[in-house]
Amino acid sequence: MPIDAQKALAAEPRSTEIAWDHKDVQLYHLGIGAGIPATDPAELRYTLESRLHVLPSFATVAGAGMGVVGGLSAPGIEVDLAAVLHGSQSVELHRPLPVSGSATSTSRVAAVYDKGKAAILVLRTDVADAEGPLWTGEAQIYVRGEGGFGGERGPSTRLELPDRAPDLTAERPVREDQALLYRLSGDWNPLHADPDFAKLAGFDRPILHGLCSYGMTLKAAVDTALDGDVARVRRWTARFAGVVYPGETLRVRMWRLDDGSLQLTASAAERDDAPVLADGLVHHT
Repeated sequence: MPIDAQKALAAEPRSTEIAWDHKDVQLYHLGIGAGIPATDPAELRYTLESRLHVLPSFATVAGAGMGVVGGLSAPGIEVDLAAVLHGSQSVELHRPLPVSGSATSTSRVAAVYDKGKAAILVLRTDVADAEGPLWTGEAQIYVRGEGGFGGERGPSTRLELPDRAPDLTAERPVREDQALLYRLSGDWNPLHADPDFAKLAGFDRPILHGLCSYGMTLKAAVDTALDGDVARVRRWTARFAGVVYPGETLRVRMWRLDDGSLQLTASAAERDDAPVLADGLVHHT
């Protein structure tokens, strides 16, 4: 069987050394749309090295990133990459991310769920530097055709939307070149750059990276609801629900919940608010 859940869960965690500096942070921020207007003091915190702070979603690309592809080569995991979808992503911050640093990234398969027609792999990455834990990332990977092995179905992460209008709405244009810029942070999948490859995958044209939408949505929430203070974010999680194309507009809706967290959705405004991200939740101070 391509997925041996018992073997995958029993495998030793794998560690690698990662490093980043201010140029990596600036490139990532530009890739998720920062810097417009270029002289806006609020945007200079994302683009100017002397004022730089780090959006927590940078953790998805720092060093070697979250190791999603590496997780798919773990013991007990042999799958066709064409059957793989990135289902959801979370980042939990243990303290604010430094502008530059080096750390040890340790990854493992934390769970394998049986959804019948598909399997879900939960890949967990813990990152720590000399001062202690920095962040924990968790990716849920949906593998079509690999379910039915008799495993646990796993918990449901779907959130009901509040039965009221959003408290805040922000619209962020996706530049025509945004996927080309974002891929320089490490995701070289031709789906996001090559029109011919995109058509083979069933899309009219290249699509924006899901993790780029993930970062854009968090930035919109920080800038709109959290006074631009990236250090207030403790955890950001969202499910990938659809695609947005370069040239479209990402519409982010936000609800303030009773527990103090923010619930978010993101959609493609030009296609009747076609879903892009769902079940978004920001825990913050």
